[in-house]
Amino acid sequence: MAQQGIQLDEEKLCCSICLDLLKDPVTIPCGHNYCMNCIKSHWDEEDPKKLHSCPQCRQEFIPRPSLVKNTMLADLVEELKKMGLQAAPADHCYAGPEDVACDACTGRKLKALKSCLQCVVSYCEQHLQPHYESPAFEKHKLIDPSKKLQENICTRHNEVMKIFCQTDQHCICYLCSMDEHKGHNTVPAAAERIERQKELGVSRQKIQQRIQNREKDEKVLQLEVKAINLSADNAVRDSEKIFTDLIRLIEKRSSDVKQQIRSQQKSEASRVKELQKELEEEISELRRQDAEREQLSHTEDHTHFLLKSQVLSQESLTGRHYWEVEWSPQSSTVGVYLDHRAGILCFYNISETMTLLHRVQTTFTQPLYAGLRTYSILSLRSSAEFCEPKDKC
Repeated sequence: MAQQGIQLDEEKLCCSICLDLLKDPVTIPCGHNYCMNCIKSHWDEEDPKKLHSCPQCRQEFIPRPSLVKNTMLADLVEELKKMGLQAAPADHCYAGPEDVACDACTGRKLKALKSCLQCVVSYCEQHLQPHYESPAFEKHKLIDPSKKLQENICTRHNEVMKIFCQTDQHCICYLCSMDEHKGHNTVPAAAERIERQKELGVSRQKIQQRIQNREKDEKVLQLEVKAINLSADNAVRDSEKIFTDLIRLIEKRSSDVKQQIRSQQKSEASRVKELQKELEEEISELRRQDAEREQLSHTEDHTHFLLKSQVLSQESLTGRHYWEVEWSPQSSTVGVYLDHRAGILCFYNISETMTLLHRVQTTFTQPLYAGLRTYSILSLRSSAEFCEPKDKC
């Protein structure tokens, strides 16, 4: 019991910034304790135009509090040191290159426990406590730590994108809905996520049904292989029994017949095994697709979920370009011509001849990208790909 009490006191005498025993401890007005150098460095790094705050409870102070050494805490820390107690190492709590770091930590940063979609900030366990304790954070949405929080911010208005524009099929902020998206069909991103989730569930059911069907086909093929081998073995035994009693002159014929049977056996077995291999590869691919969709269905980041219907080229297009795209459901080819400087964008139906489908004449003020908008997560039969342009005379 005494040992547990000493351990508790030791934890209370650790600085929440450096996670070590307090050095020159100071107590700020809200009652929390820090190393003098740690809290000084923390406040020095804050924006001087803003209020200074406590790293733990976020209470703000005007003006910046003066710091005086807490001699009682200092003496208590020294007593603990004499007893041979040291702060437990916490290297496993620090963020590595692959981890999401706490944005609120100063100095060496800890691993983030959660990311807040409203704050657009990732927090470690300690700095996350105000979100659990203060009523001001009740409506904040916490998700698993994410390095892609900026995808939730409108690059134009620097606001969180909580709205989905069904007209343009992408996420927007509330200022966008009153500006360039005014009059468009818009819904909360969470509501759009629910609808897409339902479609994703239907797609997964179809995939799982196809997996079951293919597994049944695979079992049928396995039985067919066994039947082929058994039939071949029986044929060999029958031929040996027949030709045993024949004269020496027809022994060669017996050998030929056996060779022919074995050849046919090998050919048939090879054919079936090849089909079996193709089915196994298809089942593996279907399982991979199902795993991707399951992972996507569990993500709590609406924007990340919705940004998965669209593929863009890596580089923007300038000058003149022409490309063709083949679309599988209608087995059609569409040609696209771009003259960026002239502001011309044309779409053609490519068959035996080229037929103009649509022509746009405008002034391009922003970068253009070649893109495909697909719904591959919802349909297994639809595909589109860029292809080599064909001469149409």
